[in-house]
Order: sequence, then C-alpha cells, then structure tokens
Amino acid sequence: MNPRNVLRDDHYQEDGRGLVGNIQCGDEMLVVIKVDKEKGTIADCKWKTYGCASAIASTSVMSEIVTGMPLDEAFEVGPKQIAAALGQLPDHKIHCSVLGDKALRAAINDYYTRTGQHEKVIKEESRIICKCMNVTDHEIEEAVLDGARTLLELQEKTKMSTVCGKCKDDAETLLKVYMKKHFS
Repeated sequence: MNPRNVLRDDHYQEDGRGLVGNIQCGDEMLVVIKVDKEKGTIADCKWKTYGCASAIASTSVMSEIVTGMPLDEAFEVGPKQIAAALGQLPDHKIHCSVLGDKALRAAINDYYTRTGQHEKVIKEESRIICKCMNVTDHEIEEAVLDGARTLLELQEKTKMSTVCGKCKDDAETLLKVYMKKHFS
C-alpha cells in the first residue's frame, strides 16, 4: 500500500538505468540508481513498474535492500533474497520478484558503461528465450534447480510464455534438457 523509492521525477539525474520487460506483453520495470563514486555503493535506487502488487512490493523492498550496498553485492541480489525480505511471497507470485533484480543488474551495468568501466560490465553468456519477458536459458535452468518441473511451474517462476506464447516450445524443450542434466 505504501511502496518506497518510486520514481516520480521524470528529470531524475541517474548514474545508471535499467529497463526490462515489455509493456506490450505485460510487466515492465525501470530501475535507476545514483552511485556514491568514492565508496562504490548505491546511494539511491528509484523504480517505476507496470505490474501487479507483488511486483510493486518486491521492487520496493529491493530498492531498500540495495541502497548503501556495494555495487558488486547489489548485482548479486536475487528473487530469493527479495522474497525473504518481504516475509515470503505465495509460490504462485515468486515470478513477480524477478523483474526488479534484472532491471537493477542492467542499471549497474549501464553505470559501468557510462563511466568507462567496461571491464566491470558483467554480461551473462545466455540466450533470450522469451522476448516478451526477457527470460534467458540461464533463468530457465535456475528455475528448474529451484523446483520447476512443469511448464506451469516454469511460468510461475519466470513469467515466460505467459503473454504471446511463441516461446512455449523452446521453454518445454529446455525444461526437459535441464531436468535431464540435473536430475537424471
């Protein structure tokens, strides 16, 4: 009911900006950060989302968690840490916490790029499977390791294939591949 650190100023002078998702396909998340350059920490984290209440709550909590945190530690913040800070989310809403951390990582990488610290940019060698929700093959593997065993469970954890459905066949194939890789 009272989200914190919502981006309300269209003229906010950020040091890094990350935008993920696709408003035409569903949720979209924007995260902007200001960096304390001397300390290498996030001095301020603001966000704006088009999503459900769980996505709003997750991103609000994430913005509080990472403020004051070193950039390298903030880059590692993920859905499990966000859900724990919320006091857990219902299983069918865990997927709502994934856009904020993706947008945060994009904002941190953007900061490094803007400041010429290209060696610090972390690019995951991954392939985007779901273009609508920007879900990669690595995230599908993480979801399988985190308990996804069916397409529905994969969708709940990642939000992939919930909009246009064009990635459904690839998602089902990768689900089987990662199940075999890790559990056979």
